[in-house]
Amino acid sequence: MSGRNRMLNVISSLFIGICVMLSCLVLVPQPAEATEEYAKETGQPCAACHLNPGGGGELTAAGKIFAATQPGSAEKAESTVIAKGVRLAVGYIHFLTAIFWFGTILYVHLILKPAYAASGLPRGELRVGVISMIVMGITGVILTLYRISSFEVLLHTRFGILLLLKILLYLVMVTSAAFVITVIGPRLKAKRKEPPTVDQNDELTLESLAAFDGQDGRPACFAFEGTIYDATHSKLWKQGVHMGRHHAGSDLTEALQLAPHGREKVETMAVVGKLVATGPRKAPLHERIFFFMAYMNLAIVFMITLILSLWRWG
Repeated sequence: MSGRNRMLNVISSLFIGICVMLSCLVLVPQPAEATEEYAKETGQPCAACHLNPGGGGELTAAGKIFAATQPGSAEKAESTVIAKGVRLAVGYIHFLTAIFWFGTILYVHLILKPAYAASGLPRGELRVGVISMIVMGITGVILTLYRISSFEVLLHTRFGILLLLKILLYLVMVTSAAFVITVIGPRLKAKRKEPPTVDQNDELTLESLAAFDGQDGRPACFAFEGTIYDATHSKLWKQGVHMGRHHAGSDLTEALQLAPHGREKVETMAVVGKLVATGPRKAPLHERIFFFMAYMNLAIVFMITLILSLWRWG
């Protein structure tokens, strides 16, 4: 419980930090330079001064002339080089972390399927998610302070509005993660406190089979063509995972048909039961909430990717 509390405190602190950052933009206006405010005042698009139509980055000839004519431009040149270096490093970390975070979400949804985590949040994926949220929050605040000079820019420019939308989507993901970790996660694990046992000729449904995943001392069993096999003592099924891809506790009929070995390898394992069909059941409320939030986060990943595309090419 203390571990979850620490994790919740970190996420809550990150959430508060983002809110404080937004408040600073409202209460502490900064002097405007060659930013979106200039484009707003002159009626010129960002492309008038920047090669990137969305603004930022390398300047056009007109942009360089404008920057050079500003008061104190020579003194700012040296500090600008340092600032660009810092911003590049922070931006690189921000982007790299997003790849890990979004990649994990896509992997769980497209390869493992959300049902993989429906019996308890995997530690590896959970660790990647929490660390990613922390790093994304810190680097995001730094990049925002570099780019946004006032709350007006955030609300009345195309870049600022897209950034605000991206921040809101990020906060939704952080909030849902905190809720899943502290409320949904313990309920998902509650039904698996005692290691299940399986005897020969047992009849298991696919839902019951999911408990035999080889994790935390539980047996590692899988189904193949309607028969359930016990792989608990196989060296190739450590922690219930075979070749880093196939997970115990599921029906691997289709997956094993594509394996480089034949069915003879499977039939060397002990038969412990039969897989039987079951009628549709109504999942508990906490499971339905878990699946809703899982697919919601997947949708948010695509929405944030769309925002990044609009910044660069829109």
